[in-house]
Amino acid sequence: MKLAWKNNNNKRPLATVSKYPNLPFDHKNDNPTTQNDTPDKSNGDQNDTELNKEQQPEPNDPSVSGEEDEDVTKLFTSFQSQGTKLAEDGKYREALGKWESALMLMPKSTVLHEQKAQVLIEIGDAWNAIKAATRATELEPSWAEAWVTLGRAQLNFGEPDSAVQSFDKALAITPDSEEARDDRHTAMNLMKRRKQLHSSGLSPTRNRYAVGDSIDRT
Repeated sequence: MKLAWKNNNNKRPLATVSKYPNLPFDHKNDNPTTQNDTPDKSNGDQNDTELNKEQQPEPNDPSVSGEEDEDVTKLFTSFQSQGTKLAEDGKYREALGKWESALMLMPKSTVLHEQKAQVLIEIGDAWNAIKAATRATELEPSWAEAWVTLGRAQLNFGEPDSAVQSFDKALAITPDSEEARDDRHTAMNLMKRRKQLHSSGLSPTRNRYAVGDSIDRT
């Protein structure tokens, strides 16, 4: 699954394009999402929580002086900004190093955990991407973008069932999210293709797709 960076100041600091050319499913000619794979919108009136491009620093220990607190904030912001620039330039591992340094200063930065997950997806480390994205959803359960990133990580790990659940949570928060709806549609089609493979003789014990799996297109 290949994701590409693009600048979009109205969304995540580092938004991703919802395209998965390496998944075992050709969706270039997909039909629009049907009623069968459209989630319940009963919770759709909940507003999406948009986070700022630069995560607001967390309160530090009251025993730390104001001057030291200001120094920590400046250092955190510097590491975060450097990492973001490196990621946008395609230097993903260097970006991870900067963000790890920032997270050592402020481990509850929701934005950094989500950004970290995006970069881990990009370099093919789906398992650690799941862990980073999960942490982001724990810190900010009402942030739809974090759930979308978690769903994408789960798709890369070969778990479309779990991915659908994550996309459903994103859509419950932001019902009009096109990226969540498109990615959910991709996950649903992967599940359908898996059932087709099982019914055609594939071992029923194989319940996971690996990114890059090759299957015949029907």
